[in-house]
Amino acid sequence: MDTLKNSNFITHLVMVSLEVKPLLTLTNKLNYQYMQFENNTIYHIYNQGNNKQQTFFTHENYLFFLRKVREYLLPHGKMLCYCLMPNHFHFLMYVESVEIEVRKKPLKEHEDTEKNSSIATQIRTFNDSIGILLRSYTRAINVQENRTGSLFRKETKAKNGIIEEFITIKNSNSQGFTSNKTLTKSRESLLFGSEMNYEATCFQYIHQNPVLAKLVKHSTDWVYSSAQDYAGMRNGMLCNQAFAKSLGVVG
Repeated sequence: MDTLKNSNFITHLVMVSLEVKPLLTLTNKLNYQYMQFENNTIYHIYNQGNNKQQTFFTHENYLFFLRKVREYLLPHGKMLCYCLMPNHFHFLMYVESVEIEVRKKPLKEHEDTEKNSSIATQIRTFNDSIGILLRSYTRAINVQENRTGSLFRKETKAKNGIIEEFITIKNSNSQGFTSNKTLTKSRESLLFGSEMNYEATCFQYIHQNPVLAKLVKHSTDWVYSSAQDYAGMRNGMLCNQAFAKSLGVVG
């Protein structure tokens, strides 16, 4: 069972990128309806608390979640930006490898690694890793809060463009963040990699979440996002800033 361990304040912060595809439905154990991820693709990944309930209760909860992100998601690619809110999270991530090889179980001292390679390793998909991350965090929070049941919504969304549901996005022809219903551009123009550079808009939106929620006045005032890292106010190690800049996600 996972336990919440003490740690120094945000040394390792993480940003994740995503792309729009079908839903990942978390039910029990490894019973998922898979999102269709592709290698070398940017994704915006997000989820919120079940019934919009709070998901992060203490400072350590945020750090614990980020450690889990580093452990389970970063092996699949490069983090571009992230924001953890009291009842939801956003990642912008460049997924390099949808499938990775991981150690299945520790080898005993007398076992031959080469002969037992098929037993010692297994393939883990990005879908699997997202599910493990959320279940692991949920188990720890359920113990901490003396609760049972699901913590997050069943569907973790992964998109490569228009953000829907409880999300809002910035219309390039306006000054503020608006519902996607007001957008006049074609859906294709709002996909990552399009001429409108929507990934940069998504990057900005993710960092502006705490401001839009009126939790802080400036994005850099919120310590549970990568905004401070990009502003040079903190030396976070989970976001690959150089890679994000090379993609044109951030200036």
